[in-house]
Amino acid sequence: MSLKNSNVKIPKILANKLNNKKISKIYNYFEKSININDKFAVAVSGGADSLALSFLAKIYSIRKKLKTKYLIIDHRLRSNSTLEAKNVKKILISFGIKAEILTWKGKKPSKNIQSIARKKRYELLFLKCRKLNINNILLAHHQDDLFENFFIRILRGSGLKGLVSFKKELKINNMNILRPLLEVKKKDLIFISKFVFNNFVDDPSNYDEKFLRTRVRKILIQLEREGLNDKKFYKSIRNLQYSDKTIQTYIDKNLEENSFFSIKKNRSILNKNFFAQPQEVVFRSLSDLLRIIGKKYYPSRGKKLEKIIQEIEKNTSFRATLGGCIIEKVKHTVIISKER
Repeated sequence: MSLKNSNVKIPKILANKLNNKKISKIYNYFEKSININDKFAVAVSGGADSLALSFLAKIYSIRKKLKTKYLIIDHRLRSNSTLEAKNVKKILISFGIKAEILTWKGKKPSKNIQSIARKKRYELLFLKCRKLNINNILLAHHQDDLFENFFIRILRGSGLKGLVSFKKELKINNMNILRPLLEVKKKDLIFISKFVFNNFVDDPSNYDEKFLRTRVRKILIQLEREGLNDKKFYKSIRNLQYSDKTIQTYIDKNLEENSFFSIKKNRSILNKNFFAQPQEVVFRSLSDLLRIIGKKYYPSRGKKLEKIIQEIEKNTSFRATLGGCIIEKVKHTVIISKER
């Protein structure tokens, strides 16, 4: 981006960094990848990727004249996490980027730490954004995250939707989750953080092999040495996303034609044709309804949902709970309501 051609004056401390050819090129990609004309929030962890996103988002917000909220998440999973969060806040402020720290309070888990921490992170972000009347949240996920997530889902036996769950745009409970850096490599974001801020938080859990993501990351490094082609791999994931989008049209049709949703009662009534569709369509249609009615950020466990579908298909009378919902079958009708 040429600063001379810009009608908006960018503060000198930021403009000097943006003049770097490599950073300017990444910013141009970032600006084309995002299309926001309303206020938005930026999730900040303090790592290289989120600091790089903070810089890019700041330039974007200035150029587009948009209000932006920077939210630092302090999970308090490490003894020095609060100090790190405060230091990140100071770093951002020195570049004219005002941030607020959101703290995860209460007892911390001893198992499944990363998964629970991720869910809590979304809860904190969503709660704050609703208070601020913000519907757009930018996340710093990058190409390395996309590839890691793909392999993790394979190891967990995920279906098509799970394999392509990392998307540039995703709507969760009327909140727009945006990942504008999915085609940018982590090493490029590290470059931005070092060049702009000369600092970032290096989370030690990234090197702890008790976490599956760390082990998958090492596998990908080895595959890259063996000749893994990033562009072809990304293209394969994009092709799977196109297939997923095709299936989604049938899911939308099933929901529209074979279910009745009452917003007032937060309840859905399904007819027998709802379950007469292909297995993947039935599974994902029901999963979407449970997530919406149960007001959850993530879909219910696949194995539990498959079992419930089997029970619904073979029984005339059935009742179960899943994902914060009550699922009842009476004759040929299934009713899904919020669990009280």
